[in-house]
Amino acid sequence: MEAGHVFFEYVWNAMVVNRRMARSMNVEVYSRRNETFHVTETIGHRPCIPPRSYRVDLRNRRCDCKRFQTLHYPCAHVIAACAKVSLNVDQFIDEVYTLERTLRVWENKFPVLPDLSTWEVPPTTIELVPNKGLRRNPKGHPQSSRIRNEMDIREKSDGKLCGVCRLPGHNQNTCLLRNYHIGQSS
Repeated sequence: MEAGHVFFEYVWNAMVVNRRMARSMNVEVYSRRNETFHVTETIGHRPCIPPRSYRVDLRNRRCDCKRFQTLHYPCAHVIAACAKVSLNVDQFIDEVYTLERTLRVWENKFPVLPDLSTWEVPPTTIELVPNKGLRRNPKGHPQSSRIRNEMDIREKSDGKLCGVCRLPGHNQNTCLLRNYHIGQSS
């Protein structure tokens, strides 16, 4: 403030960059009374995309690029519109960015917190019980979340059947007919 600065250095630097960009824009006045303008960028940001056009409404503090509404300080399009009609751009910078406003916030005294040992902590009256249904499944095969119905009910079987005689209770290695079938095939 002693050096004569009014705004934050960050905002001031952003305004310098925006002023440089505003020099390469064409401005058409839609309505001087309503303070509305049509700003066209003469230099495109990308070679394959044509330059864009933006509507600027100074009375309602709006620009189609939405930077003006979001950041609360003029974008390059607003600066170009203000230069067209010789308006002071600084009037559109929100007072939040002034050094005076910031210093007013920090001049207030913050209360000192009392010693931690003197804090009154209310006893916990609610006992928290975890819901076991919300736990993660343990490692291994994932559990199915499918809802089963009557189609999924199988008839009980007697177990596995023998591969040779198709009877339950034994397998093809212990089947009595195994030797008989083996003998026929050879």
